[in-house]
Amino acid sequence: MARTLKEDKKNRAELDRLLSERILVVDGATGTGLELAEPTADDFGGEQFVGSNEMLNAYAPDIVLGLHEAYIEAGVDVIETNSFNGSPIVMAEYGIEERARELARKSAELANEAVTNLSFLRKQESLTDATVLGGDSCFRRNDSDVGRNDSDIGRNDSDVGRNDGDLHRVYVMGSMGPGTKSITVTGGITFDEVKDAYYIYASGLLEGGADILLLETMQDTLNLKAALQGIRQAQQDQNRDAPVCVSVTIEMGGTMLAGQNIEALYHTMSGYDLFSIGLNCATGPAMMTDHLRTLARLSRFPVTVWPNAGLPDVDGNYSEDADVFREVIGRFACEGFINMVGGCCGTTPDHIRAMKEVVDGVKPRKLVENGHYPSLAGAESVTVEADNRPIFVGERTNTIGSRKFKRLISTGKWDEAAEIGRKQVNKGAMVVDLCTANPDRDEVSDFVNVLRPMLRKVRVPVMMDTTDAEVVELGLKQIGGKPAINSVNLEDGGERLRQVVGLAKEFGASLVCGLIDDDPDQGMAVTVERKLEVADKIYRILKDEFNVPDGDIIFDPLVFPAGTGDPNYIGSAKATIQGVRAVKQKYPNCLTILGVSNVSFGLPPAGREVVNSLFLYLTSKAGLDFAIVNTQKLKRYPSIPDNEIALAEAVLMQGDSDSINELTAYFRDTKVTSSEDEWAGLTTEQKITQAVIEARREGLTDNIDELLSRMKPLEIINGPLMAGMDEVGKLFGDNRLIVAEVLESAEVMKKAVDQIKPHFPPGESMTTKGKMLLATVKGDVHDIGKNLVDMILSNNGFEIINLGIKVAPETIIEAVQEHQPDMIGLSGLLVRSAQQMVHTAADLSAAGIDIPLIVGGAALSKKFTRERIAPAYKGAVFY
Repeated sequence: MARTLKEDKKNRAELDRLLSERILVVDGATGTGLELAEPTADDFGGEQFVGSNEMLNAYAPDIVLGLHEAYIEAGVDVIETNSFNGSPIVMAEYGIEERARELARKSAELANEAVTNLSFLRKQESLTDATVLGGDSCFRRNDSDVGRNDSDIGRNDSDVGRNDGDLHRVYVMGSMGPGTKSITVTGGITFDEVKDAYYIYASGLLEGGADILLLETMQDTLNLKAALQGIRQAQQDQNRDAPVCVSVTIEMGGTMLAGQNIEALYHTMSGYDLFSIGLNCATGPAMMTDHLRTLARLSRFPVTVWPNAGLPDVDGNYSEDADVFREVIGRFACEGFINMVGGCCGTTPDHIRAMKEVVDGVKPRKLVENGHYPSLAGAESVTVEADNRPIFVGERTNTIGSRKFKRLISTGKWDEAAEIGRKQVNKGAMVVDLCTANPDRDEVSDFVNVLRPMLRKVRVPVMMDTTDAEVVELGLKQIGGKPAINSVNLEDGGERLRQVVGLAKEFGASLVCGLIDDDPDQGMAVTVERKLEVADKIYRILKDEFNVPDGDIIFDPLVFPAGTGDPNYIGSAKATIQGVRAVKQKYPNCLTILGVSNVSFGLPPAGREVVNSLFLYLTSKAGLDFAIVNTQKLKRYPSIPDNEIALAEAVLMQGDSDSINELTAYFRDTKVTSSEDEWAGLTTEQKITQAVIEARREGLTDNIDELLSRMKPLEIINGPLMAGMDEVGKLFGDNRLIVAEVLESAEVMKKAVDQIKPHFPPGESMTTKGKMLLATVKGDVHDIGKNLVDMILSNNGFEIINLGIKVAPETIIEAVQEHQPDMIGLSGLLVRSAQQMVHTAADLSAAGIDIPLIVGGAALSKKFTRERIAPAYKGAVFY
């Protein structure tokens, strides 16, 4: 029954062709379907095994065959094996882990038998009692010997029923569930143990003749990575290449159980060789809408969905019937979200028939051609785009660059050390650079010990900064997202680079490649010409030998100290700026990164801040994608006096002794001052305005308190705070601020607003004028404007229900149904938030909601509202 590599390639080609022509239909629930057959303890092989449905494959195959055949009769293209809980991890709970491979193999054999038997029996005899689930009968067959003793029926002739022109092909998909232990959530299991378990799991399914392998209801991306490695090893050992599908479950909170959202999941998985990616289980098809839409927009793979029939009631009955699926799945198909569709818990052949009816004749979703994005992922993803460069990488979680972090690591204060990462993120870091290199300590142990709490404290991606391949491998076994691996180069000729690239490909990681080779005289590329020469060497290895996508290649053109007077580095800062531009021009789809603060090494502290700020500004204009900086101590370019900019520019562009001496003399006795020192001559109102412009929190609370003693709350907001935000907008429009800095200013504004809000006098008629539901749309965390609306309206007689940030459409729908507001307000700052408002409006309409909808945000316009949002909503829409 086992397939061959040739058959796998033929199957893949045929499946690719089918998916380009139509939406394929997968079967429905296995577990709940088998329960309806009411198997006895004997059917499970004994009382101690009751609940292990995989045992039915051995002791009651007639029940399993009946279920498969009912789904085949419903018209499916794919049936799943009865093996969802068949891993050794789950089998161990019944004490039968040694039977995992056997039972997995048997499940695939039975599924194949159902395919061949049904076509065989159609030609020779009618089925005795394989009635369709949905009435009051079950799947148990009267002839219990069919499929038990004559196991060779249709097995030796694998083409029976498969290539018969009168019968359409049905494929067998080997189902592999998530197991009962999560590396990230529950613990109690290691990456390698999960990998080994899925090796056994997949081996049995492949031996039994599975055409496709499916990892479904996955809840922890780290488990998913381990499972994929186990599957890859099983395929290699059996000389197979069966297509592999991935399906995950998104919880009510909008993430997988381990915390990753659907966008981060996709970016983590985009580098793998998957046949499809999708969603299953959950709470019913409607609640999957926004997650599915997100996946459909991003994915280069076919997208799948097989939802639950809602949630079971107290009697175990599922709430959503075939008509619900017909409506919602029909919408998914018509909107171009899906390539394969099926059912999960509680679904029956009736559900499958309903889905098949609505997808027949509907064009399948088109795959995204350029669906491998320049991105990293933690629990949330970071995608490099034109409007968010450079991405700030927090540098203080590094034993080489931070004495405090090094001290905490040396004393084993892992949580306190990890807290530094959280502070970097709170100050704007979108990635955290982690390095525990210390010649006096065990780098491997230190790295893992601090990485674990850090992954709990930050949701952003991690950059693994190490030259030790062992650290890389052990770190990758702890990270569920898509990290970057820093410090790879050609200084040893390429041996270590090749070792690390192999790990990056295996685990799904990006690579930071320093422009260093083994040239004995000029190994570290200083000139633009040398930078391009080394970049080309590295690029050729990554592409020709490993086929690394351009978006996963991050070149580090190197930063050298511009203020030490070292003749080797005179002009190096200018060369680095030019090098960033040259690398981006030659490799436009690759990324660039710099450790910014290296450029000012040796200069006075106050001078370093100015030089760093100017260097960041100039390299950003040259096309820099990532900047490794101390986000807790980053001076803003617009706040630097012109004379100081001139001094810093001379050092960066000339780097001669005169320019260095002039800057040093100017800053020699200048201390790095706090905002209060710099603002000593300003009024309190001016200090608050400057706090917003420069995104400084120091002294903000005291200054707000002082103004509250003599001004009305709304006067403070409309006065100095809004003046600061107005200036931020002008600076951004003049290209003097980058997006990350604008968002930092918004955070200061929010802090001030939060402090002011409790001081508004209570309204005398808080709920007499109406009720408004407010939400920042999914994918956006910005809520300054929304919270201002909240304060103004709630103090003018309105009741406000503020749902917060990153609010999915289904959450808004539930809140509307619960609170019955008079109007809905949607907010968002980002460009993509405007498009999300279109989707949200459509989902609200689909749910029968038509109350007035008010939209606002920096990226919106009256035209966009009129032409895009309003047509998607059946009620009135206001900008």
